[in-house]
Amino acid sequence: MAKPAQLLTIEPANELKFQGPFRTAVASYMRLTNPTDHDIYFKIKTTAPKKYCVRPNCGLLEPRESQEIAIVLQPFIFDSNEKNKHKFMVQSMVKPDDEDINLEDLWKKYPEKLMDSKLRCVFECPLDSNQPAQATDGSNAAAAAAPNSKQPNAAAGNEGNAQFSNAQFNAMSNDDELQSEAALLKEIKKLRDNESVLRQENLQLREQIVQLHMEAEGRAKEQSSPAGATAAAKSVPVQSVPVHYQNPYSPPPPQLGRIPSLDSWYALAFAIFICFVGVLIGKSMVSESSK
Repeated sequence: MAKPAQLLTIEPANELKFQGPFRTAVASYMRLTNPTDHDIYFKIKTTAPKKYCVRPNCGLLEPRESQEIAIVLQPFIFDSNEKNKHKFMVQSMVKPDDEDINLEDLWKKYPEKLMDSKLRCVFECPLDSNQPAQATDGSNAAAAAAPNSKQPNAAAGNEGNAQFSNAQFNAMSNDDELQSEAALLKEIKKLRDNESVLRQENLQLREQIVQLHMEAEGRAKEQSSPAGATAAAKSVPVQSVPVHYQNPYSPPPPQLGRIPSLDSWYALAFAIFICFVGVLIGKSMVSESSK
């Protein structure tokens, strides 16, 4: 099944040039443009993920939007005799209607919608000043004197190198993906450890708060108890006795203002009657003696 044509505009289209010397990091730039009316996801892969740093290596391009990609080549020892085989692949896909899909799962879920473009890396390094000119001339002469019969083989080799295998990109870029997954797992583990530490600190703080509450309540009770005892001591004299207490050995208190009972009234009336009778008897005796 033929893959759909690339919708993104890639600049440069075929080659990424890196200008030496390569004793330090060298950067090359790629520009991606979305000329369509659709949102397009993109992802960049390489056959040498450990030697390049790509930022950003994936993202979303809205309609008529452009994005510059920085590709940084790590320092290395350049050998002009060593044939370079580093390649890059730009994968893209129109944003599906499913909004909840994860970007990492997008490429696996819709492989039939995947578009890709391939670029090869070209190293341009100035000739070393210590290199003899004769050696350069000799190599040029040898190249010019090469038999014409080798040209088809060279052309076939170049054509074979120009044909990029998706399996090769997937195999070589797996290291980058594994490194990303390892970094994510490490970050997740770190976050979980931090969460565990925060939970322990939270429990310790709660225990300290409970202890502080208990100490505060104990102090409040201690302060309230002496205050009540002191107030009671001030209100009641030390040598005072209860109001209703009576010493059994002391004489009964005088009953002042006691209302006389009924027997007392009878006795008083009887005494008055006797006095009245005595007065009558005395008057009668006085009258008889006067006669």
